[in-house]
Amino acid sequence: MHAPTQLTAFAGPHKVATGTLHAVAQSLKELVTRDPGAQILIFDDTSGSQIDLNLHGSVAEVLQRLPREPAPAPAQQEDAPPPARTPGRPKLGVVAREITLLPRHWEWLATQPGGASVALRKLVEHAQRGNKAHDEQRQAREAAYKVMNALAGDAPGFEEATRALFAGKQPAFLACVQEWPADVREHILQLAQRGWSGSEER
Repeated sequence: MHAPTQLTAFAGPHKVATGTLHAVAQSLKELVTRDPGAQILIFDDTSGSQIDLNLHGSVAEVLQRLPREPAPAPAQQEDAPPPARTPGRPKLGVVAREITLLPRHWEWLATQPGGASVALRKLVEHAQRGNKAHDEQRQAREAAYKVMNALAGDAPGFEEATRALFAGKQPAFLACVQEWPADVREHILQLAQRGWSGSEER
């Protein structure tokens, strides 16, 4: 299980924990010890996806099951054979994978300085820079929607709020969620905040 950077947990409409995976797990274990019937939902603040935690056992057992930092690779012995070469340049983080292009694309790439691999990396990096703001907006809206759907799918104005969110209409969205439970509303607004930048707000 990959450890998300930041989590937020709800018990019903109330936010009960926020922080790192270990901090939230400890808080939730203490909560379910006091209230075994608590209905808990845990969200990754970056993606809005739900996270499952096994809260059975003691606090120490709960924390022990969580991901740890990867152990350092053992030092290679001097007489050990060198590792087999693989496609790409893994020491630089370059990984070889198959892609499919039309013949005219390959012909164009072959004329570029540095060859096809260098040209493709430059094109991807350029696209990443050019689409960064748009990608951040999309990711923020998708994260907010996932949490909305889980916590407020039956709330009044949910459908209207969803349309306003993906249309980038911040004032309409704020009006739709105004009567939702305070903790739910504030968390969704926080997740959606990056989704408004540069969008048309009508």
